[in-house]
Amino acid sequence: MTRASLEKDPRDVAAMFDDVASKYDVTNDVLSLGQDRLWRRAVVAACAARPGERVLDIAAGTGTSSEPFADAGVEVVPADFSLGMLRVGHRRRGDLAFTAADAMRLPFADASFDVVTMSFGLRNVADPDAALAEFLRVTRPGGAFVLCEFSQPTNGAFRTLYSRYLMRSLPAIARAVSSNPESYVYLAESIQAWPDQRAMAQRIAASGWSSVRWRNLSGGIVALHHAVRPE
Repeated sequence: MTRASLEKDPRDVAAMFDDVASKYDVTNDVLSLGQDRLWRRAVVAACAARPGERVLDIAAGTGTSSEPFADAGVEVVPADFSLGMLRVGHRRRGDLAFTAADAMRLPFADASFDVVTMSFGLRNVADPDAALAEFLRVTRPGGAFVLCEFSQPTNGAFRTLYSRYLMRSLPAIARAVSSNPESYVYLAESIQAWPDQRAMAQRIAASGWSSVRWRNLSGGIVALHHAVRPE
């Protein structure tokens, strides 16, 4: 089994996701207590993409986050750097244009998407600022960026309970349902080390995005950041 470290070597991270690909969606549903479905719907609503527009769904994994766009008639490109995830996704939805892509070096032309979205992937990138700059590059002027990522619960007592769940209960549950339980130890540690909502917004703005705002989901367990590429 492969487990990435918080140094986030791209080869280790990709191999880790290759290991968990077959049970990834089921495991996430169990560990999030079904909240991942609500989070996906919130992302689609925040993107507000219309038929005729083009969406890049980076770190799309097996494509569950891309399916709602395709089903609504929006052109969506599910991209990921884990070939294992892409293979599982292609078996599930062969009609989607699954693309191998590194978030820090996207294989797309400048200004080629109306919306770029990433869910639960930026934490795993070795250089998040390089990725944010790449997202800006491939988004058309006036286009949007939507980031869905784990964050910090806003209530202190709830934050303490959540931290205990991450570090104690989550790995134990993962041992029962995941093909690579050690990867979920990394998940818990990477969530704990990630910036809070305001710090993440500042980081997005520093990469050149404008009109950065966020809203909390599930009490701040997840934050949904929205930004615009300046005209």
